[in-house]
Amino acid sequence: MTDVTGAAADVLHTLFHSDQGGHEQVVLCQDRKSGLKAVIALHSTALGPALGGTRFYPYASEQEAVADALNLARGMSYKNAMAGLGHGGGKAVIIGDPERDKSEELLLAYGRFVASLGGRYVTACDVGTYVADMDVVARECRWTTGRSPENGGAGDSSVLTAFGVYQGMRASAQHLWGDPSLRDRRIGVAGVGKVGHHLVQHLVEEGAEVLITDVRQEAVERIAGRHPAAVSPVADTDTLIRTEGLDIYAPCALGGALNDVSVPALTARIVCGAANNQLEHPGVEKDLADRGILYAPDYVVNAGGVIQVADELRGFDFERCRAKAAKIFDTTLAIFARAKEDGIPPAAAADRIAEQRMHEAATKPAR
Repeated sequence: MTDVTGAAADVLHTLFHSDQGGHEQVVLCQDRKSGLKAVIALHSTALGPALGGTRFYPYASEQEAVADALNLARGMSYKNAMAGLGHGGGKAVIIGDPERDKSEELLLAYGRFVASLGGRYVTACDVGTYVADMDVVARECRWTTGRSPENGGAGDSSVLTAFGVYQGMRASAQHLWGDPSLRDRRIGVAGVGKVGHHLVQHLVEEGAEVLITDVRQEAVERIAGRHPAAVSPVADTDTLIRTEGLDIYAPCALGGALNDVSVPALTARIVCGAANNQLEHPGVEKDLADRGILYAPDYVVNAGGVIQVADELRGFDFERCRAKAAKIFDTTLAIFARAKEDGIPPAAAADRIAEQRMHEAATKPAR
């Protein structure tokens, strides 16, 4: 079923009526010459211009791409609010295989679409896009972050994303075990790509025992070869989450890692990872709590990258960003405390705090 525009009715229902909707603006972009098909979703600009990355992914359908853009944009509103940034939430997705479909012409066309929003949306890297891609986009759009240092940017934001997740892990350990040290803890990392391999480095340096898996066997072999004494590969994520004696599980790939199948199988006491939208559907956070598993909300602990790209807009300073990302430790502890006080799961506590900040900004009288 479609409406008069040809858009799937369920997509329009999501936009205007569902809990996943409420977005300020959604832009469908198409450039036939380059093959660009993209969706830019702005969830909220209450706290400032929407900020979020560009995902390049071979979605099975346009509806799936729109749904992902909506979910990711909403998550960015909450992430930016909890990180204390003067930005709302937005996200873009480009439909296609980045290995096959990405081209300079396509990225330039995409940059023109972002520029047409006049600064309401600031873009950056995400799955399938890299610093070099943002350098190309920036040739058409000044509201582009995640560029190379040679082009006035901050470079790879995955470094501080991983650092923030590491701080979230330490806070989780402090809350559950009374000690932030991860030494001798058994930690499973699913996904050792842009962020995951930096996270493994932090864990190895602290003396943790690390188990890793990734859909790309070469990535697993590279990381395990770098740290043969501390890192052990496992066959797949299903094997990882069922490993006996696992203290912490870190989902660092795509979303939906915590669902009706994985949560009952988890052996870890803590879940803290870099992936966005880890909870596949509402209610999973309660399932985790009912099993006594401490969940560090993903958009809180993985905010190091967005802290970095936001700083790029004011003249990037790595140490300033690292100091701000280090505060993810305190923010995570505050969320656990709020959850205990209100008798709710940590994910719900984080949502309440973020929603309060956005509401206060939206209702603040104009000067």
